[in-house]
Amino acid sequence: MAYNLVTAKPKPDRLEDLLKNLRRNAYVSMRPFGKTMTFSLKNARLRSDGYAAWEEEDYCSPPLAQERAAALDEFFDELEVTPVQQGAGWEKIQGLPRLFPELTIGP
Repeated sequence: MAYNLVTAKPKPDRLEDLLKNLRRNAYVSMRPFGKTMTFSLKNARLRSDGYAAWEEEDYCSPPLAQERAAALDEFFDELEVTPVQQGAGWEKIQGLPRLFPELTIGP
């Protein structure tokens, strides 16, 4: 398993649907990535340039292939991944505001 710092441009017209899905934990049952993707998206940060950022635990090659097919490509454009050590991505973005502050559950 690998860890990545993910940055992506949110699709503004789709964020409300993503928020609804996260509120009802729509992705949690997806294996093997549902729980970690849900945690990551609920705790995603918003950069000053409008891009979202989060750390993601990843199980596939190419990176985030399953997550992109299941949800990420529906809600984000310009997805980029940078390999990091576990926790280093969260540490790097911890000072940024939350993308969904009402859903905060973690780091």
